[in-house]
Amino acid sequence: MDKTITMTFHNLGLRSYIEVDLCSECPREDDKGCCGHYSPVFYPCDFAYLLEYHPVLLDDILHLPNLTVLNHSITINNSPEGDSYRCQFHDKTSGCRLDQLQRESICRHFVCPGINWEAEDHLQSWKDFFSRLADYENYINQAIAQQLEDQGLTLRNIEHRPELFQQLLRLFKEITAAKPDFFSSCPSREEVKIIRTLKFGSDWPL
Repeated sequence: MDKTITMTFHNLGLRSYIEVDLCSECPREDDKGCCGHYSPVFYPCDFAYLLEYHPVLLDDILHLPNLTVLNHSITINNSPEGDSYRCQFHDKTSGCRLDQLQRESICRHFVCPGINWEAEDHLQSWKDFFSRLADYENYINQAIAQQLEDQGLTLRNIEHRPELFQQLLRLFKEITAAKPDFFSSCPSREEVKIIRTLKFGSDWPL
């Protein structure tokens, strides 16, 4: 079965994301799709965004059950369900309960391999953009984590968290004050259509 898939690329700097209309009719047909195979991980760039714009959500995340808290990242572990799992943010009827900008980078950028959009010649600029974005975000996360470590601040120590988040936001603003050139390499928004042959159930790769 061939289907026309609409993808929308959003260039919002560090909070850039990709929308795919196929998600609402996921070929996996299990009401959770990729959200049954991944536990989201929040890093310093995500914390900085949430601190600035959604502090209540960050507090909610810190009080979720079944977290893996490392020095400078938090994994929201999913829950076993049937033959797979379900992300704690996933709703059976409406999908992810987080807005696109609130999600961590994998959840903002992921497109299932069955679509294979990176193979399209006319989308190579977006492929390069998201590759460079991943490298840039990783650089920022590591730089902030190193400086927090130098100050002896860790998420594992609950008493450290107010000071850690204060320093994290300050460091984030300092490091990102100058915008990288590749931010201007793609438009703020571009909608494209791709025709793909769908497979269903576990035959559709994730």
